[in-house]
Amino acid sequence: MNYSVHQLINRGKPEGIEMERTKSYCISKHVVKSAFDRVKANKGSSGVDQQSIEQFERDLKKNIYKIWNRMSSGSYFPPAVKEVSIPKRNGGKRTLGIPTVGDRVAQMTAKIYLEPELEKYFHRDSYGYRPGKSALDALAKARERCWMHDWVIDVDIKGFFDNINHELMLKALDRHCKEKWVRLYVERWLKADVNRGKGLPEAKTKGTPQGGVISPLLANLFLHYTLDKWMDMNCPANPFERYADDIIIHCRTEEESKRVMKAIILRLKDCGLDLNQEKTKIVYCKDDKRKGKYPVQHFDFLGYRFRPRSSRTRKGQYFTNFSPAISPSSKKKISEEMKRWRIHAISNCNLKEIADHINPKIRGWINYYGRFYKSELYRLLARLDYRIIRWCMTKYKIKRKKRAVELYKSIKAKEQALFAHWNFFSYYYNDRIIKAV
Repeated sequence: MNYSVHQLINRGKPEGIEMERTKSYCISKHVVKSAFDRVKANKGSSGVDQQSIEQFERDLKKNIYKIWNRMSSGSYFPPAVKEVSIPKRNGGKRTLGIPTVGDRVAQMTAKIYLEPELEKYFHRDSYGYRPGKSALDALAKARERCWMHDWVIDVDIKGFFDNINHELMLKALDRHCKEKWVRLYVERWLKADVNRGKGLPEAKTKGTPQGGVISPLLANLFLHYTLDKWMDMNCPANPFERYADDIIIHCRTEEESKRVMKAIILRLKDCGLDLNQEKTKIVYCKDDKRKGKYPVQHFDFLGYRFRPRSSRTRKGQYFTNFSPAISPSSKKKISEEMKRWRIHAISNCNLKEIADHINPKIRGWINYYGRFYKSELYRLLARLDYRIIRWCMTKYKIKRKKRAVELYKSIKAKEQALFAHWNFFSYYYNDRIIKAV
């Protein structure tokens, strides 16, 4: 049974109230158990103790009690965070801090209590990691506002999660946090040691681990006061979309864009942050009605690229529209993942087994990248069909590609729903692309 946050927090009272009176803080065991269920659903790797979610679950009752008991008595101290580096799309590396499974449960417990209180105050144009909001919502709003405003500031904050000022973070938390124990443990999580795999763990003086359960919520709170409220007070004519630290700001003129960007640089510096000067840019939203000529006419946001594109009205007339479509870096990432599948070499499986394995991924790509200007996905997904044709050649020892294409067409005609992308675009377009791949 799914319980609301308030039901979970109050569940078990008054029958468990006598036990909880002996503790410094009143925390519901049911919330801690619910926190584990969410951590398990999110999956994730082990922390510094090398304990997996499965291992934690083997003695679940004892482990849940241990976390509840220590948090309720004020004696919970988070273990060190394991630091790992993962490759970024642009070729660089992103540092992630991975807490232990038990610490993720503790963080989720605090998040369950804290999030409903903060949600009352968060900005309407903050979309990242918030219930009821999504990246697609942010993209839709950004597209709408790009049609209304000629200019965009594509903001990139340098090392945001690694440079959050702890003093300002706790000051913002003090405005809203009703539970003293949440405030206590947030401070401990912010200052938790980091294990980089070499030598002794190191103490932290700023930042919050990108990978911690409560970090996105704290990041939203920090930027709520650093940017969101500041924008409303100082730049009310400039709407924006923010997804965590990915930020797009709309302006009416180039001069206004430059003025707003200078003000944001000063504001972030006052809060201990810096703009990435190489990635932050001012963009002209070129379309048929905007005749100016400027060098920068595109930006990437949440896996999409916004740029001038050819569009067609219902009457068949073509025009230039400033719109989002899947970005080149997202295309490359998907293409590389399809290559790793090596479908053409899996001759010991049938097509249904292959489809069952990859369909969840394909549906995810279509549902996300197919929302806007979906024709950009056609050629990319048609490469998958080309690999299915190669599978036919390997499986049935067919030497001529033309014969394998005919077999592929017959399979598709009989089982149109076998692969998730087969209903996504027309036969004609599909066949035309296959010949070109």
